[in-house]
Amino acid sequence: MAAEVTVNDLLDDHVALEVECLDRIYLNGYVPNLQVAGQVVTFMTRHLGFPIPSPAIMEKIGTRFRRSVRAFAEELGIPIVKFARDDRKVDVMRRYLDAQARTGRSAVVAVGFAQEYQNVFSSSERQSPSGVPSFGFYKADRRVTCFYFYLWDADFGPAFIKICAYFPYPIKVWLNGHEWAKRQATAAGIGFTALSNGFASCEDPAALQAVCDRLGPGTINVFFERWMSRLPLPLDDADRAAGYWWELSMRQIEVSRTIVFDAPRRARAFFEALVGDNLDIGRPDSVELIFTGKHETRGRHPKVAPVYKTKVVTRDTDVTVNAFYKHSRIKQYLKDGRALRIETVVNSPDDLRCHRRLEHLDELATKARDVNARLLDTERVGQGCVLASPAFERVTQSTLTEDGRRSPALRFGDPRVMALLGALCVGLNAALGFTNRSLRAQVSHLLGVAYTVNQASYDLARLRLNGLIERLPHTNTYVLTPDGQRVAIFYTKVHDHLLRPLLAADRPPAPAPLRAALRTIDDHVRGYTDQARLRKAA
Repeated sequence: MAAEVTVNDLLDDHVALEVECLDRIYLNGYVPNLQVAGQVVTFMTRHLGFPIPSPAIMEKIGTRFRRSVRAFAEELGIPIVKFARDDRKVDVMRRYLDAQARTGRSAVVAVGFAQEYQNVFSSSERQSPSGVPSFGFYKADRRVTCFYFYLWDADFGPAFIKICAYFPYPIKVWLNGHEWAKRQATAAGIGFTALSNGFASCEDPAALQAVCDRLGPGTINVFFERWMSRLPLPLDDADRAAGYWWELSMRQIEVSRTIVFDAPRRARAFFEALVGDNLDIGRPDSVELIFTGKHETRGRHPKVAPVYKTKVVTRDTDVTVNAFYKHSRIKQYLKDGRALRIETVVNSPDDLRCHRRLEHLDELATKARDVNARLLDTERVGQGCVLASPAFERVTQSTLTEDGRRSPALRFGDPRVMALLGALCVGLNAALGFTNRSLRAQVSHLLGVAYTVNQASYDLARLRLNGLIERLPHTNTYVLTPDGQRVAIFYTKVHDHLLRPLLAADRPPAPAPLRAALRTIDDHVRGYTDQARLRKAA
């Protein structure tokens, strides 16, 4: 029988290029001093000088902004495009972006507009005792006009800035890190060939990685300020001088790791090995492992309980693997038929314990890169187990730690131990860590009975004493050690992929030759039993 190809074989011997880079970057722009009703009143009275704060002031500013957008477009000969409800906006704007890209000059290529729901200020009127009307202000979701300024930037390539035409004028900014890296590599004289969104090959991979590492908050802020100085805006220089201006925060950040194989068949073989290692029988269209229950939260409890799940989707011969965590996810897929792309898509920086403001982008990117690395490392370990392991031998029996403490055994075959280590094999636990709460939900699901807080605490203690997990400083989150990864996967693989199939090898779906061989062995055993004149138990 030919040896099975593993992910380690492919990653060790057939990688032509590996690069990590920020991918899609989606940011919020907000005015910090216009977020609550009292700040609105102060803006209208102390800054603008109106005696009575009124929604008419908002309308006046919004009307002036809408007119300035149309005047801006007419002056520069820029098309104004109305988006239909089901339009994919980037596809509508593609021809304008492509035309400007051919010139190589930065410009606003088109202005799109649409009615969209935005969280803006509404007002309510009430009469004062003196009969003078007064207004209260509150945030609400309202359907208002939004302008999309589609840009082609000499540094970033295609991008857009969306500005809401209603108070307090929230902004969205969309950029692509790979497009920025391509232009910087070209300017630095680094030869490369491109994927559809990335790099297929490079003459100097180390220099390319150094370019990707340079993209950070400073570069993005320069882009933002450059275009905010050119676009029509609802706030002006006087507003900015008074402290009313936009700051950027992270809305969605994609941090990618692209591994290009030396031939397309290697990339397909990677996913064949990955899927074959994680699905026991056949290849269904979709497999989901969903873990619900109580999970760690910070601040207010969410209205909808978060769902933690892993999903494997196959389309023809392509495979996409998604691991969902709170608001975010990790995805793996085949890029242009020849590269493995791993992306951590952070839809809420809180998921990785980061603050939202753009200045924390470097911290978030570092944590997301670590997530990508741990996921790939887990897949490596999953296909690198050996049948003789010192860690396996150590944890199967009670031992003493270096400081003289007794380390309880994790006995192979014990239902609770198998459920515990099976839960630790979940990719999210290896990549992002786990807490007492999240582990309880997963073990309960696998064990089929309630798994209590005390049981989880005891099991976490013995995992830690055996050197299989460690606690992250200043958190309630645990991560697997290298030994922990190997033991969890070894226990689970031997039990689920070796012993369980062998114990059921006398019936389908076991291969017919194996069933025939077992029948022959059974006949010989029965013959020896009969010759010994031993009867079967009643």
